[in-house]
Amino acid sequence: MPVSNFSVSANLPATVKIVEVGPRDGLQNESFSISPEIKIELIDRLTAAGFANIEAASFVSPKWVPQMASSEQVMAAIRRKPGVIYSGLTPNMKGFEAAMAAGMDEVVIFGSASEAFSQKNINCSIAESIERFRSVAIAARENNRRLRGSISCAFGCPYQGEVSPKAVAEVVRLMRELGCDEIDIADTIGVATPRQAQHVMRHAMDEFPAARLSGHFHDTYGQALANIYACLEIGIQIFHSSVAGLGGCPYAKGATGNVATEDVLFMMQGLGIKTGISLEKVVDAGQFISAHLGRKAVSRAGNALAAKRVG
Repeated sequence: MPVSNFSVSANLPATVKIVEVGPRDGLQNESFSISPEIKIELIDRLTAAGFANIEAASFVSPKWVPQMASSEQVMAAIRRKPGVIYSGLTPNMKGFEAAMAAGMDEVVIFGSASEAFSQKNINCSIAESIERFRSVAIAARENNRRLRGSISCAFGCPYQGEVSPKAVAEVVRLMRELGCDEIDIADTIGVATPRQAQHVMRHAMDEFPAARLSGHFHDTYGQALANIYACLEIGIQIFHSSVAGLGGCPYAKGATGNVATEDVLFMMQGLGIKTGISLEKVVDAGQFISAHLGRKAVSRAGNALAAKRVG
């Protein structure tokens, strides 16, 4: 495994938190049903690898996301580790109640920075979508659960194209007022480039503490690692990634989606930035789920490190 011979640069954080989103965001769009047992095994492997936060489930209608229909069964069977935050997507109070029954530590609400995307996907304005989550936010506080907000299309939209950084900042403000503990700035279609990533994040930082903002970058155009590095330079310390690069981009046929966790960890190791996560165990988890899905992992670092073992 690579070991950094360099100290952390003065303008980079010494530690970062990596939120693993593979079990939810990564698997939800798979075309064939994945058994609860495989999902449980994947989450258990990721827990053992040392993640502090795993996005493990989604409590939405099975009609819309059939892959997540087994979320309650999965969460009842995983081997939980004290201190690990297990997150679940909750679009409404019904979803929130299911999440509470499943013992989720954090509930995730979501909005868009693009009016066109909001209208196309949930048939309401951005402001209306945020208002829909007010009851969930109140219930999260009353039940002592963490609340995370996720902002999609923060760097570009498949329908309207360019998205204004001011529009992103406005949604950040609305989510801050709901009481979010963390807010994700997501590049849903993977079009961001490093300078743009910094520009948008700086606008978000005007409305919310940098230490509680996270970057969620997709690798559709191969820019995700560069964008993460650019965000490190301005003080962002939380990033989302998906083991084996699970997940695709529904707006760019055949393109990759989430940046691969193994690639992010390899870069962090090289920079001397601590994550508390075992790259070796994540490689194992990535190879496990990829074998089950019948395809090679998207992660370049994961595949290269796995090949070295048998080479």
